[in-house]
Amino acid sequence: MNTREIIELLRSLENPENKAGMARFGINAENAFGISMKTLEPIARKINKNHELALELWETGFHEARILAILIADLKKITPELMDKWTADFNSWDICDQAAMKLYCKTLFAWQKVFEWAQYEQEFVRRAAFATLAALCLHYKEKNNEPFEKSLELIIKYARDERNFVKKAVNWALRQIGKRNLELNRKAIETAEAILRAYPDSKSARWIARDALRELHNEKTLERIKKKQK
Repeated sequence: MNTREIIELLRSLENPENKAGMARFGINAENAFGISMKTLEPIARKINKNHELALELWETGFHEARILAILIADLKKITPELMDKWTADFNSWDICDQAAMKLYCKTLFAWQKVFEWAQYEQEFVRRAAFATLAALCLHYKEKNNEPFEKSLELIIKYARDERNFVKKAVNWALRQIGKRNLELNRKAIETAEAILRAYPDSKSARWIARDALRELHNEKTLERIKKKQK
């Protein structure tokens, strides 16, 4: 399949009802067809990895075409420059998160980009930093706490960002770090407590910290961490 054929296929699958639902969930549906991930993933598997096609699909600007681009991109051909370019184009949290979970966290440049993108003021670029960090908690295979410990400093620094899509990603990353192992659980709890002390007047910071503390202190959460460490 080429780019034109894929766009024609996506048009044929357009679902106005789903598109309206996307908008209700805060997804930018301006250039969307309203096609679910359940439908897109088999299409991506049929196409298989095709990096040149991924680049072309991204440039169409269509929401679902960009998700397909993320799914079929060749990990070996992903460069820091391409990551920067695609991230600068993000206009919706779901595309941001799909890129973070399905692609960015698996690259050699993931940690570098977490620390770079967090400094950007653009809402979805900063979200990409913390979404990638959250995804690294699941995909980083090294038994090394150091990069996660360093990233807790970012979480403290940006917990006061009041923008909805940023604060939710910061919270997501904090909770995921705290569920990686018991030592990081302790440090994530300390981080949440530090956030409450540092920003008592920030609604975002209070929500991030309190929500994380509820999950990280939860007995079921702790039991799952203990089982994972055995």
